Amino acid sequence: MVRPFGIGVVTLWLSVIVLLPLAALTVAAFEDGWAGFWEAVTAPSAIATLQVTVLVSAVVAVINAVTGTLIAWVLIRDDFRGKRFVNAIIDLPFALPTIVASIVLLSLYGPNSPINLQLNATRSGLIVALLFVTLPFVVRSVQPVLIEADREVEEAAASLGASNWTTFRRVVLPTLAPAVLSGTGLSFARAIGEYGSVVLIGGNIPRETQVASQYIQQQIEIDRPVNAAAVSVVLLAIAFVTLLLLRFVASRTQRREERDA
Repeated sequence: MVRPFGIGVVTLWLSVIVLLPLAALTVAAFEDGWAGFWEAVTAPSAIATLQVTVLVSAVVAVINAVTGTLIAWVLIRDDFRGKRFVNAIIDLPFALPTIVASIVLLSLYGPNSPINLQLNATRSGLIVALLFVTLPFVVRSVQPVLIEADREVEEAAASLGASNWTTFRRVVLPTLAPAVLSGTGLSFARAIGEYGSVVLIGGNIPRETQVASQYIQQQIEIDRPVNAAAVSVVLLAIAFVTLLLLRFVASRTQRREERDA
């Protein structure tokens, strides 16, 4: 009796919280039919904002893949003063309201920058803001893998004359690759839908720094809810495909590990 009840509760909860809102969004997007949806998502302004969003998010994801792996490596393999503090602030972007991050970044990189570095209303500013909110994904994905990694294999490679780079590339990286890919994909999925951290520092310049979330808000403000819903569905599709690919890679990796074992 417990199992059907648990499945029923989970299904009901997911339906109310996730499926019904997504269904309502899809219905709103196709309110004017397929032609209206296509016209909304292929408008020059919509295409431009989607291009900016995907491009900036992809850059952020690649940077996170490198820096997140490096940070995780340092936190797991090295000991230094303040390590616990650094490890604690990794999760700060999850706890801090993103609009606060935008205010802080604007104060630091805005017109009155105390370090004389002005990034507001630039794509560089967007990248910095999105890097802040997506920082934990790769770090927290890679850390558990590094903890469980077999150090003896690395030591064996070193004893056979392999350099540090060769050991990392041939031994460590293949083990970390699924976790790095997972964290990178989550960073990308989070970045394409981000609003709070970029709302101030981004500048909302059409075709330059306007991201999809700002474009959606703009369409709602000028009473074009169908256009807003249509672009939202495109973002949803991009995020869904990204997460689906991550799931596929994870399942394939698990099957390979089980076969090798």
